[in-house]
Amino acid sequence: MKHYYVYILQSENDSERFYTGFTDDIESRLRDHNRSKCKHTSKCIPWKIKTAVAFTDKARALEFEKYLKTASGRAFAKKRL
Repeated sequence: MKHYYVYILQSENDSERFYTGFTDDIESRLRDHNRSKCKHTSKCIPWKIKTAVAFTDKARALEFEKYLKTASGRAFAKKRL
């Protein structure tokens, strides 16, 4: 069964910096972030995975990622994830 992940990264150098993303290969994606292959995260490397949620439904995973990027989603993540 294929899984899709919504993840929250936390910068190891600045614990107040977070990044939320979506992938189907979380280990490879983390390596990409830490190798500066993503312009949005290249300034705060290295990153670690703070939270990862697995979904079997791609559409639901993408909806959750979109929600986490809203103001209420960020507040939810800060309090619960």
